[in-house]
Amino acid sequence: MLDHGGRLRAAARQYAPFCGAALGDWLDLSTGINPHAYPVPEIDADCWRRLPEDDDGLEAAAAAYYGSDRGLALAGSQAAIQSLPALFRPVVVACLTPIYEEHPQAWERAGHKLRRLSQAPLARALAAATPLVVLCNPNNPTAGTLPAAALLDAAAQLQRRGGWLIVDEAFGDATPDNCVTALAGGPAAPNLIVLRSLGKFFGLAGARVGFVFGAREKLDLLREAIGPWPLSGPARAVARQALADTTWQQRTRGELIAASARLAALLAPFGGVQACALFATVATPQSVALYEHLARQAILTRHFPAHGLLRFGLPGSEAEWQRLAAALANLAP
Repeated sequence: MLDHGGRLRAAARQYAPFCGAALGDWLDLSTGINPHAYPVPEIDADCWRRLPEDDDGLEAAAAAYYGSDRGLALAGSQAAIQSLPALFRPVVVACLTPIYEEHPQAWERAGHKLRRLSQAPLARALAAATPLVVLCNPNNPTAGTLPAAALLDAAAQLQRRGGWLIVDEAFGDATPDNCVTALAGGPAAPNLIVLRSLGKFFGLAGARVGFVFGAREKLDLLREAIGPWPLSGPARAVARQALADTTWQQRTRGELIAASARLAALLAPFGGVQACALFATVATPQSVALYEHLARQAILTRHFPAHGLLRFGLPGSEAEWQRLAAALANLAP
């Protein structure tokens, strides 16, 4: 099992001798989840008593939100990450790294040969002539973003040699015009597979709701692999309402983009900063010292020591913003 953000209890135990903070006193910026999650409505009690049903309106809401009916709902995009590699015969897979590490691990476990392309442009992955290319857009953890046109061009190049492009758009909701979900599996990009999640932008990580979009034949195989009822009834009900609430979505996009710019400005003195709407990442040789400095003040970030990166999620209140700013001010860049 790989380590992920959100391991707050472990951090609280580890740094208790330095800060003495109780679990509830920690500021958790380690996950990149919207701190102002979609307000969960009251759930019909029947959701708890009945088996989930596919014709409850979730698929229609997802098709309207994502712009495609070529989608499959599953228990978070993590379920797709783990299941997709088994749908392909073992081949060489290029991953643009650093990347969300569950991707390369899943392909290796399924018997594929992995080719890690560190800090490489998409053009290098295409030049490598591998049958499959896997990437995140925006990238997790670097926050780097590729234009949609570049992804569609890459899919076209791969199609000409019988290859596939797999794009994880878990952090893409705040910039829908740069997402390629609507084209996945369609005439313009039949070899494109896109993963989406309600855990980040909507802040509903605990509901474990995600989608995969792509060619019908791949989705049918995936449906068979994951079995019946991949989502609980309550999760489906909450997801259906969140996907249909355009007023909340539009307001939240503006708020997140503004907050991301504020975070990037706050971190700029400490190294090279890249940001997407839900997190900002600092590249610095002092990443260990910065991580430790903040942890000893009960502020948890996500450290990627192999790459010299420190990822910061968004504070959720003005008091949290001020607390982060004060902690950073105590450490001279």
